[in-house]
Amino acid sequence: MSDTSAADPIHYPFGDDVPTLGTSIELAPGLRWLRMGLPFALNHINLWLLDDTLDGVRGWTLIDCGIDSAPTRAAWEQVFATQLEGRPVLRVVVTHMHPDHVGLAHWLTARWNCLLWMSATDYAVSCMAARGCMTIGGEPMAAHFAAHGLHDADTLAAIRRRTDYYTGLVPAMPAQFRRLQHGDVLHIGGRDWRCVAGYGHAPEHISLLCERDALFIAGDMLLPRISTNISVNDNEPLANPLQQFLDSLTHFAALLPAHTLVFPSHGLPFRGAHARIAQLQQHHRERLTEVMQACATPQTAADLLPVLFKRPLDVHQMTFAMGESVAHLHKLWFDGALRRLQQDGVYRFVR
Repeated sequence: MSDTSAADPIHYPFGDDVPTLGTSIELAPGLRWLRMGLPFALNHINLWLLDDTLDGVRGWTLIDCGIDSAPTRAAWEQVFATQLEGRPVLRVVVTHMHPDHVGLAHWLTARWNCLLWMSATDYAVSCMAARGCMTIGGEPMAAHFAAHGLHDADTLAAIRRRTDYYTGLVPAMPAQFRRLQHGDVLHIGGRDWRCVAGYGHAPEHISLLCERDALFIAGDMLLPRISTNISVNDNEPLANPLQQFLDSLTHFAALLPAHTLVFPSHGLPFRGAHARIAQLQQHHRERLTEVMQACATPQTAADLLPVLFKRPLDVHQMTFAMGESVAHLHKLWFDGALRRLQQDGVYRFVR
């Protein structure tokens, strides 16, 4: 993820206030904002607590979960003790399969004897990853990035050691779920929330739009200050996720009212969705132009890291950066603007 925050018309109606761990802030009637910590450079995730009635029982719907960790479980217990007004959690809605969003779904649904609501694609991928069928690290990812020019021995060794990255944060998945798909409408607390599918960041990311009140729970698809990570990973080596993401942004621009209040998974709630979409589109246009210029001579994805990322990268960030570099190359390749060459097991791209 990269910073694209310079001089923008984004408005933050709640200022810089954020909820402290285990507490919540009401942003709209029946909609509360929670925040949990993450052990990464991106050190937080926003979660949402919605007043709800389901099957005649008044309680709460949770949107996203946080990772499975002792501090996150403790923060949730504090939320349960102080923020729920004595009412139960009725369902857990998860936007997508990444660990910070789905990690504690198994614990929360068991804790409250309720059901997980999630897209079928992301549920299936989460289940495979939590059972170790997709390492999201380890030898397959090291080989994938080596094929795209990453040859630093220490970095590759560190990636090979990350065999438990997903399972360490998502050790299990609920055995049952309720499928969400594009166009479904959830009736939550007197509001109708329409499911909006987005692609490129996750297999089938579900955001929620209340058209009547112009409220948008965006997940990771629309963030105010950083660009959503778009990666080609080892399990889908011929993917074109950047095109999918840009297509999703075009769809969002047509769908969202200009005055929409956006609730992102990272950063602050904001207004200015159309301006933010335009910024993200421009950001990727500029990166694609830089890639095209660099590919006057054959380039690997690793060769392009200094072009796309101007800051030092740790191993966690390197996996995102390599995935993004391949994603930009793949879009241009699929567009016919670049050719892909293979020599000695390494892919290079050239105009």
